[in-house]
Amino acid sequence: MDLIEKIRSLPTQPGVYLYKNAEGEVIYVGKAKNLRSRVRSYLLEASQANAKTGSLMREAVDVDYILVANEHEALALENNLIKQRKPRFNILLRDDKTYPYVKLTLGDRYPKVFVTRRLRKDGSAYYGPYFPGNLAYRVVELIHRRFLLPSCKIDLTRYHQRACLQYYIHRCLGPCVQDLTTPELYGQAVKDTQLFLEGRQAELERSLTGRMMAAAEAQQFEAAARLRDQLSTVHQLQEKQRIATAEQSDDADVFGYHFEDGALAVNLFHMRGGKIVDRREFFWEDLPELMEAIGAAEPSAGEDPGAPGLASETWETSLSINAVFNPGVVFSALLKQLYIDQRYVPRSILVPVDFADRQTLADLLSERIDRRVEVAVPQRGEKRSLVDLAGQNAKQSYIQRFRVLEPSRKAIQESLADSLMLPELPRRIECFDISHIQGAETVASMVVWEDGKMNKSQYRKFKVMTVLGVDDFASMREVVTRRYKRILEASNGNTGAPGPSSLGTGDTAESNDAHARKTNREPNSLPSLILIDGGLGQLRAAAEALEALGITNQPLASIAKKEEVIYLYGNEDEPVVLDRRSPVLHLVQMIRDESHRFAIGYHRQRRAIRDRDSELLNIPGVGQLTRQRLLTHFGSLRDIQHATADSLAAVVPRKTAESIWSHFHEPSTAQTQAGT
Repeated sequence: MDLIEKIRSLPTQPGVYLYKNAEGEVIYVGKAKNLRSRVRSYLLEASQANAKTGSLMREAVDVDYILVANEHEALALENNLIKQRKPRFNILLRDDKTYPYVKLTLGDRYPKVFVTRRLRKDGSAYYGPYFPGNLAYRVVELIHRRFLLPSCKIDLTRYHQRACLQYYIHRCLGPCVQDLTTPELYGQAVKDTQLFLEGRQAELERSLTGRMMAAAEAQQFEAAARLRDQLSTVHQLQEKQRIATAEQSDDADVFGYHFEDGALAVNLFHMRGGKIVDRREFFWEDLPELMEAIGAAEPSAGEDPGAPGLASETWETSLSINAVFNPGVVFSALLKQLYIDQRYVPRSILVPVDFADRQTLADLLSERIDRRVEVAVPQRGEKRSLVDLAGQNAKQSYIQRFRVLEPSRKAIQESLADSLMLPELPRRIECFDISHIQGAETVASMVVWEDGKMNKSQYRKFKVMTVLGVDDFASMREVVTRRYKRILEASNGNTGAPGPSSLGTGDTAESNDAHARKTNREPNSLPSLILIDGGLGQLRAAAEALEALGITNQPLASIAKKEEVIYLYGNEDEPVVLDRRSPVLHLVQMIRDESHRFAIGYHRQRRAIRDRDSELLNIPGVGQLTRQRLLTHFGSLRDIQHATADSLAAVVPRKTAESIWSHFHEPSTAQTQAGT
């Protein structure tokens, strides 16, 4: 059955349709009250040589459909399929991050608290979302200080030999070490945290008051003081909660947009308690292709399904020039992807243009959160002024993104902190890379980005000392251990140059002159972010090194070369995928590339030194070609030294292999080596 016959045989019930190309890939997902009528409209547009559906119908060779009971189910299913399949002709929410939640891992033996942007069915409790984003970090910090639950990545299914710094500064109960706390005491802290996060302050106040009085009567004054401080915090939050509850009816999300030259910028204002608490930006660069494909097939409210048109001809002056742009299509797709799967939706969502399924979406959201949600298109008054304000800001966002490509340093720092979930604005980033050729002359580099620029006087080179052969993970563990063991010793008061026990040999600083070496001291604190050039393996190797040093809350990330995605340690299953024009991605790539360049340069230096004077050339029967063959096969001189005669004979003639083995293992030869 060809495509036209299949479309004609479609049922007239509500459902979702999926256009596929010749490779079987889903290229467009849509929903309809009447499947046959909706999908046939594409054929009508294509037969009239309308460019709006031409791109899609030229590629489509098949169509599948899924029947549902009503339009609400179709709307929800369409949203899920778009997020799963990411069809090329759908308008996708490229920046799919959400606002952060606080996660309490109730399924663990000793629950912890984390900040996360992804909700999962993993037995944990999630609280939020929090506006602005850094509020979630402040809440977790408060939990550390008052309830002493950790956020570290340490495995708490087993006991460890010693506690980390967080225990000694009284921000953790120390469940990682046996007998530092008890399951009962830790369980009570978890219950208090739950009451705190759920907003049950009155119940928490009663519990804390009773326990404080009991501790005072038992003359456990330190415990009573800690409970008193917790009680004071609860009182302060109660007052804020009363104000927020009184103003909750003013919660709204306000949208505005600016479209020009095929690119679109959308601004979203989050209003909570009658005040704008945060702003979010969205950008699309390839809308013309999408709009040509689907502009006519998704009419605005009140329009004929087959007729193109604009929901608001006066709102954006550039629309008369770009007649194919239909903002209703964009906002229909955007609002579904933003809100359908969210636990919290504000009472009002204000948009600048109308679209076909606006009321259906409002009804679906109201059903899901059991509270009336309004999706409105204000025409006048204060609400319209808010929409216009969002539109003006969207125009500025467009100018900043597509005309001015160098945002301020603070703007980049804020975007970097938000994208990589950093607890504060980053001031210093240290990036590591490993370089070798088949394990030979393995070296590493560390470059430093500090206060908006690369600080070359702080660059470091490492000669890998303990790893044989090709093992990037072990090399990364060694280098990270050496680097931050030195930092810890400096922070503990040992400001002099560390000896071989902490660094080994081969650590040098690149500097243009001797004065820079003297004046640029090692920092006494950890960087805002440790960045690893590599994938998940290198990231976890670095994390193991930090954990072995007792460093548990250090922000750590890696960037994979091919995919250009960023993995955050602790959230590896939620990689950060940034837009290719994102200034944050450009910054991370620049730091990564600089680390790679510096590592390659040092590796070439090491190879040049090795090539100029190779011990192998002193062995009878070994010339330049034989030496190169051995190094290529074994990777390094050290591996050749440890090889057996039989292993060497697999690469070179037996007589030469025996000469090489004797050179490194005969006593006389060893003594000669020592003398040189």
